[in-house]
Amino acid sequence: MAFTLLKDITDASRIINKSFYWTFVSPLRGKPVRIRATISEMVKAGYNSVPIVAVISFFVGIILALQAAYQLKRVGALIYVANLVGVSLTRELSPILTAIIVSGRSGSAFAAEIGSMKAAEEVDALVTMGINPVRFLVSPKLLALMVMVPALTILSDVIGILGGFLLSVTVLEINSYNYYQQTLNALLVKDVFTGLIKAWAFGIVITIVGAYQGFKVEGGAEEVGRRTTSSVVVSIFLVIIFDLFFTTLFYYFT
Repeated sequence: MAFTLLKDITDASRIINKSFYWTFVSPLRGKPVRIRATISEMVKAGYNSVPIVAVISFFVGIILALQAAYQLKRVGALIYVANLVGVSLTRELSPILTAIIVSGRSGSAFAAEIGSMKAAEEVDALVTMGINPVRFLVSPKLLALMVMVPALTILSDVIGILGGFLLSVTVLEINSYNYYQQTLNALLVKDVFTGLIKAWAFGIVITIVGAYQGFKVEGGAEEVGRRTTSSVVVSIFLVIIFDLFFTTLFYYFT
């Protein structure tokens, strides 16, 4: 088991090294990333995820406002619902929710696409033609998620805060201007920045895990399905681990 774990770590390290090399170093040496493929991945991973991210974030904002109001109305401090909704979403919930959605949609798709090509020996064909499969398949996906996961997180922040706002001014009867001002007073630049750093790291994690699981396919359709499922599970697990790491880091150093 220790040998298997060591081999997995070694293989994952190779994928990480190659992905970062072909994404950031090789363009400086005259081998740029495929721009059209990157834009296509941005559309698939980012633009197509907008509806589901918006709907879930809106309802989460409403839920947060309701849960906060349940406690705060006991002490006559309903206005602080704005603080809880704004800070919770920007620092924690929006990056996590966005990462989970993207890992379910795009991370699994990355693993399935690369795994299917591996099973059909298309990856070997790329190597035979002198095309590096990591540069051809992984680099556009990595760049796309590094841009689109933070962008979706910003969307989630705005829609979630809007959901809490609408619930507060209708059901809780909080003055809309007071809620707006309270949100502005509660939110700091570092709150939004913290969430965006997390989202950027989550995009890298999701891409690397999806690519790793895809390249590990060594069979037919059944193996592709198993690796696709593993990519989602491992991505979400690592997203939570990285979230804990960044939360602890920002807690002690900001």
